[in-house]
Amino acid sequence: MTPPTSLPVPPELTPRQRTVLGLIVHEFIRAAEPVGSQNLVETYDLGFSSATVRNEMKLLEELGYLTHPHTSAGRVPTHKGYRYFVQHLLREASLPPVVQDTIRHQFFQIQQELDQWVRLSASVLARTVQSAAITTMPRPANAQVKHVELISLQPRTVLMVVVLAGGAVRQQLIALEDAWTQTELYNLSSDLNTRLAGLEWPRIHLLERDSDPLARQLVDLIIDILFHEDERSERIYRDGISNVLQAPEFAGQGEAQRFLKIFDEPSPIEPIIQTARQISGVQVIIGGEPPYDHLPDVSLVLSRYGQPHRGAGILGVVGPIRMPYGRTISTVRFMSNLMSGLVASLFGDDEPLAISPPNEQPYE
Repeated sequence: MTPPTSLPVPPELTPRQRTVLGLIVHEFIRAAEPVGSQNLVETYDLGFSSATVRNEMKLLEELGYLTHPHTSAGRVPTHKGYRYFVQHLLREASLPPVVQDTIRHQFFQIQQELDQWVRLSASVLARTVQSAAITTMPRPANAQVKHVELISLQPRTVLMVVVLAGGAVRQQLIALEDAWTQTELYNLSSDLNTRLAGLEWPRIHLLERDSDPLARQLVDLIIDILFHEDERSERIYRDGISNVLQAPEFAGQGEAQRFLKIFDEPSPIEPIIQTARQISGVQVIIGGEPPYDHLPDVSLVLSRYGQPHRGAGILGVVGPIRMPYGRTISTVRFMSNLMSGLVASLFGDDEPLAISPPNEQPYE
């Protein structure tokens, strides 16, 4: 088990210590039991004795990478140990082709609707990694106007429909002082689309004021819609919570309640999601330490999906720190690429993203 060459290895650990630490993390993730030196010697062809392993385990504990329960001679990883494992010892991974094909098939069985794809992605992620999964709808960093439509309901009542970049739709009824025909409303909405499409509320606010009172009123309402959209809490789709509650880490009522609070509204992980939206690639967040000490015993594996010019969403896995990181990271990466390709096809872009990265090893 050698660390990837793309990341520098802290000099405080020797190659043998890295091997022992990696195997302990791997065994603890698999069995959820403290790992003893004899277990490692009997399971792996290490080339050194049980006494040597015990000595290395003691040194790793002194360095803060391992700890041990008082009732056991075996060791378990600390937050620092998990973080080192993910950053330096975890091999790159990709999903087996048969799993990729199964996932693709599920998406192409449903209609081409973004909301259905987002919901399905949470369900597929949860089933594939047997953990809790979260997804959000793609949205720009700031709300933007995509299209405005004015529909006459009565001579002096109009429905304004504002479609935002990313697909969200906001509607508002407006009482008119004078009667407007549908043709007149169509011409007004066409003018608004020409001037406002692709703009955020601060830029609209700087535009020259309309001479027509109704146009001024509509622009003010659109600014208000965009402003409150930026302030809106993001809806988080979730699935597979019961998978996590079956883990021994959350067997107690207190531990289970702390985990469930993650999915309250507003969710304590919403700031993490907002930050993750600005970063490309798969991100691994290990809770229990600053700035994530409000998430004890929880890890998040997140990835942005979508397109920068149309809006980005987040998908990922929330589970115990003792999670199979290789399988989880590879699944999240694959799902992110798949969703980005689906979003591109929905909006008619010519170059959807690739489904999986090249030159990777099977996950563990």
